[in-house]
Amino acid sequence: MSIEVRNITKTFGTFRALDNVSLTVESGELVALLGPSGSGKTTLLRIIAGLEQADPGSGGMFFHKEDVARRHVSARGVGFVFQHYALFRHMSVFENVAFGLRIKRRRERPTKAAIRDKVHELLRLVQLDGLAGRYPHQLSGGQRQRVALARALAVEPKVLLLDEPFGALDAKVRKELRTWLRRLHSELHVTSVFVTHDQDEALEVANRVVVMNQGRIEQIGTPDDVFHHPATEFVMHFLGDVNTFHGRVNEGTVQFSELILPFPETRQQIVGDARVFVRPYDVTIDTKTGNLPGIEARVVRVHSAGPVVRVELVTSTNQRLTSEISQERFATMNLARDSQVFVRPRHIRVFAG
Repeated sequence: MSIEVRNITKTFGTFRALDNVSLTVESGELVALLGPSGSGKTTLLRIIAGLEQADPGSGGMFFHKEDVARRHVSARGVGFVFQHYALFRHMSVFENVAFGLRIKRRRERPTKAAIRDKVHELLRLVQLDGLAGRYPHQLSGGQRQRVALARALAVEPKVLLLDEPFGALDAKVRKELRTWLRRLHSELHVTSVFVTHDQDEALEVANRVVVMNQGRIEQIGTPDDVFHHPATEFVMHFLGDVNTFHGRVNEGTVQFSELILPFPETRQQIVGDARVFVRPYDVTIDTKTGNLPGIEARVVRVHSAGPVVRVELVTSTNQRLTSEISQERFATMNLARDSQVFVRPRHIRVFAG
């Protein structure tokens, strides 16, 4: 079931939550709506679900090329999973999952035996089959969220929508569940859209990522596309740590912080003032120049607890930057506070500025 959003605008009073947004989700895709608070991602999800209506005359909403803009949420065939589970506390796990099947109209309602079989099939799918008789308060947060997902899947939705599904969980459980969700989607192939402000979550789970900011879409692409080829400064900043320099592009070169590097004008049409961005893992540290162009810097802090070592530096022009190096590399360098080093960027991104 494909989803198409055409030129949707949504205002709340004087606040424009969505500004002429268009998006297509192909059948069977798992798409992440990623952005900071207030970017419009949850509003867009709720409009897709039918829980909110777009501004009159602003555009259309289509499921598999069929206009559903005026269709009630109950008639859209949508499964919705909220951040805070929304389970019925007085019902067992089994009863929560069965709820959507039991309230169907009589002619569409499965038999008791069919409901029982369906619920147990779903509980096996979400790895909770042995907990059917428990109540929500007897479950962990991760288990409750899996019950909520099983309940949404029970009615066989054409579209599955998830609003920050793991936002209320701790970091370890979040990581486990997003791996599990990716595997579950590979089995079911139901068209799914989920909202998150967690960059790692979006990049790890989704087929495509929609980066949103101030009610607009900044970029749509695969996780590799948006991370390695950001279309805007916002995307560059939002998707991970980054070092920022003021620079200047002129005659095929870019100059910043004592460095002059090649910058072919055929790649980007930028002339004059520019902003240069370098990811920490693209900053090389050496104790000698090696006759290569580099920036003189002083180490101000070393954080070595973790899979990579983060080194905070300050240049002779008072520019602060961060480098990430491997533990193996760090072990050979004898770095400490106030060590004098030379840093070189391996890959840069340049935007007009």
